[in-house]
Amino acid sequence: MPNILKNKKVIQAKNIHKYYSIGDSRFHVLKGIDITVYEKEFVVIMGESGSGKSTLMHILGLLDRFDRGRLLINGVDVKKLKDRHLSRFRGAHIGFVFQNFNLLAKYSVLDNVLLPTEYVHVSNARQKAINLLKRLGLNHRINYKPNKLSGGQRQRVAIARALITDPALILADEPTGNLDSQTGHAIMELFKELSDNGKTIVLITHNPKMRKWGNRTIYLKDGKIVDKLDY
Repeated sequence: MPNILKNKKVIQAKNIHKYYSIGDSRFHVLKGIDITVYEKEFVVIMGESGSGKSTLMHILGLLDRFDRGRLLINGVDVKKLKDRHLSRFRGAHIGFVFQNFNLLAKYSVLDNVLLPTEYVHVSNARQKAINLLKRLGLNHRINYKPNKLSGGQRQRVAIARALITDPALILADEPTGNLDSQTGHAIMELFKELSDNGKTIVLITHNPKMRKWGNRTIYLKDGKIVDKLDY
């Protein structure tokens, strides 16, 4: 990616440390993480169970606070944001796709996609949601409940929900983990298409087969980056 350094920095994580306390014990989960992700990149963060990758994903997604270091998302120092501003900022700038889809069973497909717009203003939100679902091949499932969908269809709904606010960053946590290999391949092709069309994507996984989809791979072990490609 020859011109990547000319792109905007979407994530700037500097010397990130995270501790967890359980009883009298204190665990150092992330140990000085440095990551920069540029606009339009597709970055795969890999690591085995216990490597710290899920903790890192929650921190990059502003779902958890870190103890030391500095994190800028779209140029904003998020540590300076108060909780009420942090949730609004997260909703406007970050879209999430999870392994378990995290769809609300009582809502229709369309209403699930529209959920982020309850917190972030989106012009013509309903029509935009319908257009996204059509683009993802779900126009005939708009009024269905999630339990009437296949795993691949549920994940497409989750992707539409992640895109509804047009966020700067898509964070995907093991997005094919609950899918068969054929469906998982189709979902990864969709992520690649989104990346090719200009979305910045960070994918968290333990599966080494996923690295072929990204522009570069970052490896975590025991809370540290042990290998990464820098520009």
